Amino acid sequence: MSTARYDFTGRTLVLTGATGGIGRAVARRFAGSGANLLLIDLDPDALAELSRTLGGDAARVRTLALDVSDPDAADMAARHVAQAYGGVDFLVPSAGIYLAEPFAGMTDAQWRRTLAVNLDGVFYLTRRLVPLLREGSAIVNLSSMAAHRGAFYNAHYSASKGALLSFTRSIARELAPRTRVNAVSPGVIETPMTAELLKTRAEESRQQSILKRLGRAEEVAAAIAFLCSDDAAFITAEVLHVNGGLYVAG
Repeated sequence: MSTARYDFTGRTLVLTGATGGIGRAVARRFAGSGANLLLIDLDPDALAELSRTLGGDAARVRTLALDVSDPDAADMAARHVAQAYGGVDFLVPSAGIYLAEPFAGMTDAQWRRTLAVNLDGVFYLTRRLVPLLREGSAIVNLSSMAAHRGAFYNAHYSASKGALLSFTRSIARELAPRTRVNAVSPGVIETPMTAELLKTRAEESRQQSILKRLGRAEEVAAAIAFLCSDDAAFITAEVLHVNGGLYVAG
C-alpha cells in the first residue's frame, strides 16, 4: 500500500462515521496530509480514542458525538465547524448501517432506520454545510457495490445507497463550480461493519473477485483522498468503484 499523501495543510475535513473501519482510515490519511479534522460519530469514547491515535492535537482534530439521523444534530455540527474552522474544504459523510434483514420480514422501523442514517443523515448535514463550503471544496459520498447490482438481504441498504448516487449527481450540478461532488462505491471491504457477512461469504467474494482478495479500508480512503485532491480537479458527478473487480460496471 502506497504511503503517498496529498498536501491538505490548512484545509478542513468534516467526516461522519469516523470510528468505523473506512472512517478511521480516512481520518488517518487526511490527518497525515495535514488537514484539520472534525470527526463525528455516536460513541464519544471511541472518538476520544481515535483522536489520541491521530496525535490528540485539539487545534487540528476535534470530535463531536451525535446521531447523524437527527436534523438538530446536523445544525449543531454546522455551528461547531463554523466556530472552530470558519469553513469546510472536504465533506465525507461516511456514517452508515448495514444490517442483514430479508425483505419478506423487514419491518417499517428497520426500513426507516436504515434510510434515516444512510440517506437522510447525508442530506441533513450536507444541506447545512453548503454556506460553509469553500472555493475548490469537495464532497465524497460513500455508496456501495450494492447500489449497482442489488444486495442480499439488505434491500433497505441497497436502496439508500442507490439514492445516494442520484443525490450525488444532482447536487454536483447545483453546487458547481465552487464544489465538486463525487461518490465512491466500495465492494466487500474487511471492516467491523462487514464482519457478520464475511463469516459466510468471505471465500465466495474472494473467488468472484478479479484480484482474488477482499478490499482494505485504506484502499477506499486512498480513493476518497484522490477525489478530494487537486488531481481530481476536473472530476465531478462521478462514481469511483473500489471493489477489486467483484463487480464490473458497464
